[in-house]
Amino acid sequence: MTLRAVCFDLGGVIVRTEHQAPREHLAQRLGWKCEDLVSLIFEQESSLRASLGEISTEEHWQNVTRLLGQPASEAERIQREFFAGDAIDWQLVNFIRSLRPKYRTGLLSNAWPDLRGTIVDHWHFDDAFDEMVISSEIGVIKPDLRFYLQAVERLGVKPTETVFLDDTKRNIEAACTLGMHGILFSQPETALQELKKVLQNHRQN
Repeated sequence: MTLRAVCFDLGGVIVRTEHQAPREHLAQRLGWKCEDLVSLIFEQESSLRASLGEISTEEHWQNVTRLLGQPASEAERIQREFFAGDAIDWQLVNFIRSLRPKYRTGLLSNAWPDLRGTIVDHWHFDDAFDEMVISSEIGVIKPDLRFYLQAVERLGVKPTETVFLDDTKRNIEAACTLGMHGILFSQPETALQELKKVLQNHRQN
């Protein structure tokens, strides 16, 4: 089968937490364990609701701040400190850009409602993608199969014509059930080597 589209997750793939110290310092300042702080921000109900577009990103951070026992005025500072160790992999972004126009490219992300604006207005790499499929905009999160089906429909390709890279195993497994070629992203160099090999083995005519 000829491959026509390559899709990427965002968090843990294109944007990764390269430095843990800021989160550890924030957790220490608030009197929390770092792993518990991460769980509070990403895994409790407020995060899920924001990922489904049911509440705004700002509302989610207000909920987090309240659960941390901090005044509402601290929400922005907590958010800024929490993400201070994150970095964009610009080498990967430029590689994605290089795939176009030979391949359709997609961003497939479980994310809160502010993501598109952040990418367009602050990070400026929306040009790397033909489509950005964001859970909070479509009301469905990975690994729900409807997420992937919407993505390939918007890209104008079949699941079997698509490669998908994600750092979460269950998301890859779900994509593979539809016939997509999944690559689990753990080490950047290894994942890119595997992607290049897959594309080489399924050259377009």
